Amino acid sequence: MRRLLFPLVLFALLVAEPVVDADVLTSSAAAGTDMDCSDFTTQAAAQAFFLNAGPGDPHRLDGDGDRVVCESNPCPCIGSGAPVPLVGQTTAPTPTSDTNPDGSGTSGPVQRHWGNVVKVTDGDTLQVRIEGVGVRSVRILGIDTPEVYGGRECGGDAASAQMALLAPVGSRVQLESDPSQADRDRYGRWLRYVARKRLDVGREQIRRGLARTYVYRNDPFRRTREYQRTEQVAHDLLRGSWDLCW
Repeated sequence: MRRLLFPLVLFALLVAEPVVDADVLTSSAAAGTDMDCSDFTTQAAAQAFFLNAGPGDPHRLDGDGDRVVCESNPCPCIGSGAPVPLVGQTTAPTPTSDTNPDGSGTSGPVQRHWGNVVKVTDGDTLQVRIEGVGVRSVRILGIDTPEVYGGRECGGDAASAQMALLAPVGSRVQLESDPSQADRDRYGRWLRYVARKRLDVGREQIRRGLARTYVYRNDPFRRTREYQRTEQVAHDLLRGSWDLCW
């Protein structure tokens, strides 16, 4: 009888399909593999991996140091249903009507703040120490520049370098909200027009051909036409990335 049972047991072990949790496989593979944003199907998946990886950023997913990774990946995103802390905060903000997870909505009456730039994140994002508020990450309204984190895109470095000239670290800038848009985006960043010495920084990026006009979900912001006219000129003259990248 033993002679008959042993071959049957052995056969069962060979053909049985092992049951392994997908997260375990991902973690095991990640342990010996350098991961990047293209390895994750969504931003939420990349963020969960980043948070579970422990201290530091061994896979270099958080290039700008704001602890929000792979922002160019499709949603679901970390901010959906669970607002992330703003820069300088230790706890997440309480959801309010002015924080739309899709980044569109209304921020109420125009709000104006002054502050000093503490970091140039990329061509369309700054970190600003705002008077009476603290340090906040600010996503410039109405423009979009090529990525420099989680997969570098043509024109990204040029846009970031120009932003560092338009709004250098230490410079004083004015932030202005747009009632037609949300107060913050899904990553908790303030959505604001940025001006330095009365120069509209976002429009200047467009004028130089380093950014394009960005209208979220066909919900025009107040300066849309002005920005689009500026973009058309940059396009026709093949300035910046219109000549090299787009």
